Amino acid sequence: MRILVLWTAAAGLAAMAATAPGRMAAVDRTAPLRAVYSGPPETWPPPHLDAGVTYVELAPRALPPAPRPGSPDEARARLGERLFSDPALSDSGQIACESCHNRRLGWGDGLPRSIGHDRQEGPRNAPALFTAGAGLPLFWDGRADNLPEQALGPLTSPVEMANHDLAAIPARLMARPDYPRLFAEAYGPGPITLDQVTDALARFQTHLDRPTRLDRFLSGDPRALSDQEILGLHLFRTRARCANCHFGPLLADGRFHDLGLSWFNRSFEDLGRFAVSGDPADVGAFRTPSLRHVSRTGPYMHNGLFPHLVGVVRLYAAGGGSSAAPDPARPVLAEAARTTSPLLHRLDLDEAEIAALVAFLEAI
Repeated sequence: MRILVLWTAAAGLAAMAATAPGRMAAVDRTAPLRAVYSGPPETWPPPHLDAGVTYVELAPRALPPAPRPGSPDEARARLGERLFSDPALSDSGQIACESCHNRRLGWGDGLPRSIGHDRQEGPRNAPALFTAGAGLPLFWDGRADNLPEQALGPLTSPVEMANHDLAAIPARLMARPDYPRLFAEAYGPGPITLDQVTDALARFQTHLDRPTRLDRFLSGDPRALSDQEILGLHLFRTRARCANCHFGPLLADGRFHDLGLSWFNRSFEDLGRFAVSGDPADVGAFRTPSLRHVSRTGPYMHNGLFPHLVGVVRLYAAGGGSSAAPDPARPVLAEAARTTSPLLHRLDLDEAEIAALVAFLEAI
């Protein structure tokens, strides 16, 4: 009977949205929404989706099981944690993985763009690592498919850890008093190898995610979200159109989209996925990041353009950015840079709705 009542309330909200495409009536922002979203997802109002979007309903993430105490897997993850914080992995001996991915800063560094070797500023924001081992594309341009492969990027980048010879990394670790023992405990006797280093780093990063308030709400605790946050959840799935790209347990679609932030033919030009694929359709396209713990991972976007979530919401409400400048020398790429994702639409959101979306983002 309760499910029937919830379904009826959901149908009423959906009908309201269909007959009144403008802003929701004030009554929809309080008790009726809580009643609807306290039910199972199949009773919720349908998400607002564009054609071709393969939507997966929001769900709590099942975190990877912790390694069994005393097992080789645990030894490898612990070794990975040690390596992650050790600047011995860098050529200068001054930069660790943790320098740009600090657990106290949401596994980022709190900077718009990261600072690396010889105090050089890199071109991109340090991505958060909460879902690094979940199978989503890695790096903003998706050039790595797995964590061991991803590790080679910062290890060799001249503006990050600047190793000219990867063979020097195992040699440095072999010369340390404790690493030969730690690697032998984790991987067995023998010399330290680069594959062992990248494997250990990957095993550590696989276990960085933690449960969220949204996980609790989706697991049946209606008190985990406030009324304002539930309004944000409703807008997220419907008129704010966030669910076109952010869905499922990871709140990401695993794809790449152009939001109009390539700065084509301008000082901070970054062509995104195009540098990997060579396809002009990918100019300015960047991966959809997971929104898990997003309130802890600012600044936002590939270049750290927005210090706060409200700026991100306003970008989407405006229908995306328009940062490309003309370039007669590259007409095909210039045209592609001006063509943003078809999933972007200007949104009719008032200040209370923007605040509700930000509140919801802070809960996930």
